[in-house]
Amino acid sequence: MTTPTPIRDEFNWELPAEAITVRVRWFGLCMGYVLVNLVGPGTHQPELNAILTVGAVYAIIDTYFSLKGRVFLSRAPLFISLMEAVFIGLLCYFDTGLESPFRFYYFLSLLVCAIRYAPLVTFITFVMHAASYSTLAAMGSVDISAPWRTVALMVVLMGWVGWASTALAALIKTASQRLSQLNAELKENQALLEHRIDERTRELQESQALLVQQEKQAAFGLLAAGIAHEVGNPLAAISSLVQMMNRRDLDDYTHERMRMVDEQLRRIQRTLRELVDFSRPATTETALCDVHEALDAALSIAKYYKRKKGKQIVTDYENDLPRVMVVRDQLVQVFLNLILNAMDATPEGGTIEIATVRRDNWLLSTFKDNGHGIERADQSRLFRPYFTTKSTGTGLGLFVCRRIIEQTGGRIELTESSVDGTTFTVSLPLLENSVEGSDAVQQSGGVQSLANETLSLS
Repeated sequence: MTTPTPIRDEFNWELPAEAITVRVRWFGLCMGYVLVNLVGPGTHQPELNAILTVGAVYAIIDTYFSLKGRVFLSRAPLFISLMEAVFIGLLCYFDTGLESPFRFYYFLSLLVCAIRYAPLVTFITFVMHAASYSTLAAMGSVDISAPWRTVALMVVLMGWVGWASTALAALIKTASQRLSQLNAELKENQALLEHRIDERTRELQESQALLVQQEKQAAFGLLAAGIAHEVGNPLAAISSLVQMMNRRDLDDYTHERMRMVDEQLRRIQRTLRELVDFSRPATTETALCDVHEALDAALSIAKYYKRKKGKQIVTDYENDLPRVMVVRDQLVQVFLNLILNAMDATPEGGTIEIATVRRDNWLLSTFKDNGHGIERADQSRLFRPYFTTKSTGTGLGLFVCRRIIEQTGGRIELTESSVDGTTFTVSLPLLENSVEGSDAVQQSGGVQSLANETLSLS
């Protein structure tokens, strides 16, 4: 059972902080234009508008980068702080000095800095803003005592805003990181739950497919037994009458015809026996099995298939192959299904090639037809339950074949498919490589026999 890949959402505070910064900057600019042009126009109105326009150009650039998912001058936070200190100091200087409303921009700048950057950057920004505001006092021409009291109070307030903003930003970042972590864990649990639901659904479908196959096999067995009983008795009576008539003093021509009738009756009886053997409850015990004997048994049943006509089956068996530890009846069912599939895919006059070969510790059986091949889109779904391209198929044949072979420790694969034909390979472990697989079969009881249902290879 495979597990879903863990989902990890890396927490990125930079972009949300940038979005907050952009909004604060535009708020400050809008308020600045209102203060300069509507509330209290002074003698330096052109200079103030020019300074605000420079700030607006910077805000436009910053907004453009934010919309692109990037941060303008992200690697130069102290340069931005320096520009803001100069920008606010110039606004205050050309307005009313230390008492200018623009001095509150220092607070907004510290708040934004605390949200965006580390506490050290915020502390350095506070120093720059304190120096900027102190410079205003040094450049003033009013009484010295009052301005420095104002400067001292403003510096204290800036320090408090910087500290409080840093603490608030740390709290927000911690909460955001925790929420991001919980969200990632929620996504992981959701993915795991969906994966488990898919696994349970697949297991349920496979169990249902096996149950349907067992019911089909049981019904087929009852039908075959009934046919054998109803047909067998009249055949036995006819055979007895033929033998009694053949004992009479008849001419050679009549004796020859009676002998031919008796041979055909025996042929029908042999067919009935094969039908009953095929439909009887299969053993689930593993034993050493001759693969060639299992193939021949499957071929003896396949010769009655209605689509056998006009198609040639060629076998190429490697000599002296060792036996494999399998459930013999189940192996016959697998071979039969592959042979019937090949017959369905092979056009009249075509050839089906069946070969065996030993390769290292594996015994390989290949089934090759010269049909039109399998569509590439269908190849990955061949062994899924209920997948079929036949109008009368149930899509259980290859699925059950795979379950049977995997129970033995082997594998069944589509090894080749093109316009020239299709090849399936059944790989069975030899004795020295199949102890674990055979033990698993004995413990589980194997998979119930496969019914005479085929999967189209078109």
